[in-house]
Amino acid sequence: MITVKQVTNYLESIAPLAYQESYDNAGLIVGDFNSEVKGVLVCLDSVEETIEEAKKQEANLIIAHHPIVFKGLKRLNGSNYVERTVISAIKNDIAIYATHTNLDSVLNGVNSMIAKKIGVKNLRILDPQKNGLKKLISYVPNAKKDEVLESLFSAGAGQIGDYSHCSFSHEGIGTFKALENADPYVGEKGQVHHEEESRIEVIFESHKQSVVVRALLEAHPYEEVAYDVLRLDNKNNQVGLGVVGELEEEIPTMDLLQEIKTKMNAGVVKYTPVVKSHVKRVAICGGSGSFLLSAAKRSGADLFLTADFKYHEFFDAEKQLVIADIGHYESEQYTSELLADFLKQKFSTFAIRISEINTNPVNYL
Repeated sequence: MITVKQVTNYLESIAPLAYQESYDNAGLIVGDFNSEVKGVLVCLDSVEETIEEAKKQEANLIIAHHPIVFKGLKRLNGSNYVERTVISAIKNDIAIYATHTNLDSVLNGVNSMIAKKIGVKNLRILDPQKNGLKKLISYVPNAKKDEVLESLFSAGAGQIGDYSHCSFSHEGIGTFKALENADPYVGEKGQVHHEEESRIEVIFESHKQSVVVRALLEAHPYEEVAYDVLRLDNKNNQVGLGVVGELEEEIPTMDLLQEIKTKMNAGVVKYTPVVKSHVKRVAICGGSGSFLLSAAKRSGADLFLTADFKYHEFFDAEKQLVIADIGHYESEQYTSELLADFLKQKFSTFAIRISEINTNPVNYL
């Protein structure tokens, strides 16, 4: 039996909830973690029509990109589409899970699908996450150093970019005196003991702190373990918003804009003056991305593909790059395909279907 919790744990191993923005509401919105999953429907928006579609498909878990609930609900009386969707999901015993800005923030997430569709490769995070890393420092008897480090690595520490098992150690002499009620690993009670120890240091993502510290305490031989946890200013280049990469070959800007319109099924592409005749480097942010314009400029991008730019924000291109706005839905529509691919790699005991409903509230003439 596969439970909702097992499915959501897997998705969170790809895009941890800790990566979501402060305003977001990713996670299990409706449902019971312990329920058995009989079928999954993947969609961009979980709305009333999506609940009906899930019923017809005999799916009792909806995986959506956008959370149906952003703000607190004070009543559930069906006065708006949000309340009606939640009521319908509860009545039909359908769980709703959302993976939103946390999926935007991983390198193989929403933006990678856009890049794949238009042929952008060699992806890097456009605006790396700040204040997301910490360092653990501890002191271990030399004979136990490798054992303790291996425990920390297994807990997720020591990962820096494309490198694992990253650490630093330096040998020295530690001293302590075990008092009457102590049970020392080495040394005698009442006597100052000198032990050859290694100072070990590992970096880890902030949200893993409890797991990493527990791994240290479980593997460390001492009764009382000395350790420090420091917050780092370093950026985490594997996590953040937007991506930037390069096309296989430099192509005329207007040709790329036409390709974007076709491959992204965009009703319209709004773009700034073509100050770059050709494009090689492209910055991408699915959904509302105007806040990343400065980062796109710093990256040296020739074109910034995103959505939801306001009229006056287009002027901010300042003739440094081309802004291409294709619409919110259009930029994120392939997220359902991405999520379905993730799930199919892991689960085979229930049906995984992509919603056939177009939930785009914007139409074009």
